[in-house]
Amino acid sequence: MKINWLISLLITFLIAGCTGIGPSTIERDRFEYSSAIAESWKEMMLLNIIKIRYGDTPMFLEVGSVVNQYILERELEAVAGFRSGDLIGDGLELGGRGKYSDRPTITYSPLIGEKFYKSLLTPIPPHALFLLIQSGWNADFLLRVCLTAINDLYNSSEKRLSTHEADKGFDQLLEILTEMQHSGGLGSRLIEREGEKTIIFFRQNLSDEVKQNSLKVVELLGLDPQASEFRLVYGSTASDNREIAMLTRSMIDIIAELSQYVQVPEHHVEENRASPGAIDKATSFEEIRSRVFVKSALQKPKDSFLAVKYRDHWFYIEDTDFRSKRMFSFLLFLLSLAEGGGEGLAPVLTLPTG
Repeated sequence: MKINWLISLLITFLIAGCTGIGPSTIERDRFEYSSAIAESWKEMMLLNIIKIRYGDTPMFLEVGSVVNQYILERELEAVAGFRSGDLIGDGLELGGRGKYSDRPTITYSPLIGEKFYKSLLTPIPPHALFLLIQSGWNADFLLRVCLTAINDLYNSSEKRLSTHEADKGFDQLLEILTEMQHSGGLGSRLIEREGEKTIIFFRQNLSDEVKQNSLKVVELLGLDPQASEFRLVYGSTASDNREIAMLTRSMIDIIAELSQYVQVPEHHVEENRASPGAIDKATSFEEIRSRVFVKSALQKPKDSFLAVKYRDHWFYIEDTDFRSKRMFSFLLFLLSLAEGGGEGLAPVLTLPTG
């Protein structure tokens, strides 16, 4: 009877040892790793925004792959003896050994060379911006963040070496385009004509107000009022009056602009450790919603969306600042746009001769 019991116990352990542990780890690992990667990306992005403000060198390190290996080993030893008349009596020995190990392998690769160019220096494709506008993203918000110029109308800039106000018609243009977007008067389509081309058109048979807005856009951009559609290209100046040239920003441009709205300690500015910035210059609602306001303190904030330590100070985004949180999260989306469509965006140099 004892031998039968021992055999049953041994079989039970062997069957249990054959049960896989892999499926049970998927739900836990997938979400924990994705959350950890997302948080580390946000901290790295915020730190680089701050470093640019201090004239420091930004460094981006991306997670190349995550491979997790689990090892579970079980071993059972059993020795039983039964001899009639033995002075010691019946004998039974049981022994077991087990080993469990978790071996994550994570690879990191710095954004240098071609990766750096493609991810950070490549301008966001103009057609991608209009596709986002068509899908419902606010035109004023997108273009204010991602545009340097459109048909020679320049956006404002707070970067230290190129600080200037927006051209007179730029803000008016964004306002009108947003109104047309909300009323359904703005359209675009992607067609094959000597490669991919995006055609911008103003929809017909709409209200008189939309028609007036269309004429105002044509006037501001110097377009042909008789044309019904216009080519969309990358550049600051259109080659003719049936072309809309958009000089879009790269991710490094956008990050440099956002860095000017970091609230650095006053003595760092006075000691010329950081540039003065423009944290108090955003006035209109649309300007405010296209900025990330980063505050600083000596102690780590208790209620923050994100916080990193740099030069003995904590820089953070308040958890109650929804606009800044949304804009910061949008940066990852913009980074994907820059990586996905930068071919054919070589700058065209236009020199005035008159």
